[in-house]
Amino acid sequence: MTPDTSADPADPATSVPVPGRTRRGRLVRVLGLPAVRGHGRFVTGNLIDSVGSGMLLPLGLLYFTTVRGLTPATVGAAVTAGQLAALPVVFLAGRVMDRRGPRPLTVVANVVTAAGFLAFLLAHRPWQIACAYLLVQSGVNAYYTAQRSLITQATPAGEIRAWFAFTGSLRNIGIGAGAALAAGALALYGTGALTGLLLAAAPLYLIAAACFARVPVTAPPPAPPPSAPRAERGDDNNRRYLLLVVCALPFVLSQSMLAVLIALYATTTLGLAAWAASFLLILNTVLVSTLTTPLTAHLAPAQPRHTIALGYGLLTAAMLAFAAPALPWSGLPTWPSLVLAMVLFSLAEIFCSPALNELSVTLTPGAARGGKQSLYQLSWATGNIAAPVLFTTLLAAGGLVPWAVQGAACLLALLAVPALRPVPRGTPADTDTNADTDTDTDTVRTEGPTPR
Repeated sequence: MTPDTSADPADPATSVPVPGRTRRGRLVRVLGLPAVRGHGRFVTGNLIDSVGSGMLLPLGLLYFTTVRGLTPATVGAAVTAGQLAALPVVFLAGRVMDRRGPRPLTVVANVVTAAGFLAFLLAHRPWQIACAYLLVQSGVNAYYTAQRSLITQATPAGEIRAWFAFTGSLRNIGIGAGAALAAGALALYGTGALTGLLLAAAPLYLIAAACFARVPVTAPPPAPPPSAPRAERGDDNNRRYLLLVVCALPFVLSQSMLAVLIALYATTTLGLAAWAASFLLILNTVLVSTLTTPLTAHLAPAQPRHTIALGYGLLTAAMLAFAAPALPWSGLPTWPSLVLAMVLFSLAEIFCSPALNELSVTLTPGAARGGKQSLYQLSWATGNIAAPVLFTTLLAAGGLVPWAVQGAACLLALLAVPALRPVPRGTPADTDTNADTDTDTDTVRTEGPTPR
């Protein structure tokens, strides 16, 4: 009788690799992508939310100044008032997340954001604009307060940084696609397309909410028994986390430079055409979208704080490169300096962003809970609000001043980063007095995410 020599797929010794699958697996490894099988709803929710943001967030001022006929100063004041009023939502979101978990908060955040953008259609007066932006910014603040913790519960524990890098790439791709769709609509139909964009894009947030509502999650690990005095543990962990928040501020402000400073600097100080800033932003988007996952997987140091230090070193160099064309004695050509600066800036973003997000949920025991996440998100919210006033004031003092100040801040952060040592495994949980032991137990998957 002839023995059966066919391959048994359950036996790795006799299984025959499928060429297509082998090539796909090799490509996934080269690109540094996490295992996405079983995470389709999570990926789709992140992508759709980002497309909506790319379509609508940059168009608020344009909508109210063209469709409603209000002055830019009036609209700007109303927008700022609404965003400031939404700051306390960060702490409210932290409390809600401690009680219900990050998934329900992410769902509610997307629904509130959709309601805020639809409220644009009903807003005619400054106070109504402020209320609409209060809703939009409340949704944005709540979403980012919850999203980092949701990643820790919706993805495998050993791939957290890979997922932070991947979701960062998804966000850049989605924002770029949304901005391209909006630009195409405006090019074809003029500012009359703004109302249609609101009607078409706001429901995207509802679709994202539906995706997030069905994302399977794992329960957070239980806190180990205490072995040190309660106050001493809590004070040490709080100091460590506050240092992380302070160290993140220069990175937060640098991200705001893309929207606030670069266009003004290129046109007023360097005398370039308005499209120069758009070209640099496109370069940044392309680099971050395509290189974040592979560089994070293959070049980033294993320790997050070492990766952050590398990022801040690159960011300091980028500030010098941005300032170089404005130096009267340098004689450096403008465009090569700006392109080099944006490449360094993009590499710094690629290394810093996933590592900072990783530390924000792993630096101390309980870091992924609402109290800590609301504090970390507050640094982003306040930085984004303060950046326009800060950088325009610095630019008015001189074309080199913003880059010098920001470069010094990045250098200080670089010197402080080595102190961001994570708490060793087995260290007791910190003692947030506002932490609630309730977790989101609806559709909790205890066996972990589906393996690829």
